[in-house]
Amino acid sequence: MKYTSTRDTAVSATSARAVINGISKDGGLFVPKELPSLDYKKLLELNYAARADTVLRAFFDFDTDGVSKAAYEDFDEGDAAPTVKLDDNLFVLELWHGKTCAYSDMSLSVLPGLLASAKKSEGNNEKTLVLVASSGDTGEAALEWFRGVPGTEAVVFYPTEGVGELQRLAMTTRDGDNVCAVAVNGTYGEVQSAVKKAVSDESLTAALKEKGIQASFANSVNVGSLVPQIAYYFSAYCDLVESNEIKPGEKIDFCVPTEFFGSVIAGYYAYKMGLPVNKLICASNKFDVFADFIETGVYDVNRKQSKSNRPSADMLFSINLERLLFETCGRNDKTIAARADELSETGRTQVTPKEIEEIRSVFACECADDDAVAAAIEEMFDEYGYLIDTHTAAAYAAAAERGLSRKTVVVSGVNPFKCAPTVLTLLGERAKGAVTKEMLEDLADISAMEIPDRLIELFAKKKRFTDVVEKDGVTAFIKNRFGV
Repeated sequence: MKYTSTRDTAVSATSARAVINGISKDGGLFVPKELPSLDYKKLLELNYAARADTVLRAFFDFDTDGVSKAAYEDFDEGDAAPTVKLDDNLFVLELWHGKTCAYSDMSLSVLPGLLASAKKSEGNNEKTLVLVASSGDTGEAALEWFRGVPGTEAVVFYPTEGVGELQRLAMTTRDGDNVCAVAVNGTYGEVQSAVKKAVSDESLTAALKEKGIQASFANSVNVGSLVPQIAYYFSAYCDLVESNEIKPGEKIDFCVPTEFFGSVIAGYYAYKMGLPVNKLICASNKFDVFADFIETGVYDVNRKQSKSNRPSADMLFSINLERLLFETCGRNDKTIAARADELSETGRTQVTPKEIEEIRSVFACECADDDAVAAAIEEMFDEYGYLIDTHTAAAYAAAAERGLSRKTVVVSGVNPFKCAPTVLTLLGERAKGAVTKEMLEDLADISAMEIPDRLIELFAKKKRFTDVVEKDGVTAFIKNRFGV
């Protein structure tokens, strides 16, 4: 298995090197030179960890045996990603049973083990500096799963605005001598670009290398974070086959909020690998960037931003879009490089009619604004007695808008208690001001759900990280922290 870059297909890297580096030197994203195929029937009757290990072996030729088992053994309920039936055509894939109660646990619990195996296979003894751009849950998960891991340091950068209160509390109080969190005055997209720029900065990487440090990404920009997410699409499909909800080979829909775009791309790769997917339905918010793109073929981020009840959805661009455009333009690296420059310079790029038709054949997009999210939370609770967070609500609203005419799996990425103030308010309860332990208890009383202990424990922890930098100060912070 060899990997190449979305911006230079002359690049040829081992799968281990793709995980270690995280991103290509030219600024492109690593993709397999040839996508593997995988017959879902081989995953039937296996537990989740065994299914996930099978997916890892399809993408990585270094030793990955047991990596998934070690990652998922501490997840709740004895199942890392259960598929819950709510109605004849409605199912929810719960991805929030890990230590930080969010979908990022599905990938970032696996990445440290993958990274260690990749480094061993390459004879690499350098310390790995894991850099993360996050709007909340990914950063929290990176800090949790890398804390105390030998040979690594993790630094998370997050925007000062647009982060959930519990996520901010979790990041700024996280234990671990080898981790830290830094607030950045900028949008999530700007933070993401700044961190990507730092990893691609040759002078910085050279200076770090002199100290025996290799910088890398932990976000789903890194294939080591992206590939584990492919597994839960295959697993959900297998769950439905095993429970006789669908016939083998029957196509189903998956619905995912656009703020989880790494997950969206993982679903796309699952489809390309042979999983019987009818549509990947994306739930955008009021900014409608991806919805407009699906309709017009123009990706344009030049629009006014404002806050919604889905903080991490208040972004206009995901770096993982580059992988989708690469696959649908015939893997033309020059086209991707030009479009990347165009997006950076003008905030706008356009694909060809042929490309957008190919994208439409797999993707659909519906807008789920604040009102739709509020209605979805209330409807799911009243109709099914099932409590959901704002992100899952958006996905359900988008799926319902399309009529649920076939078996549909709503991807649920966050435990509702992590959005307690908003969920309480949308259920008609008073929840003003900063999030408190009492708010979580009120939500538990209403829903009869148990509050995860790890969320309650946050309120007793002391704040450790208070650094704030400007969006052009990310590289300087890294240099100062590591004395380069």
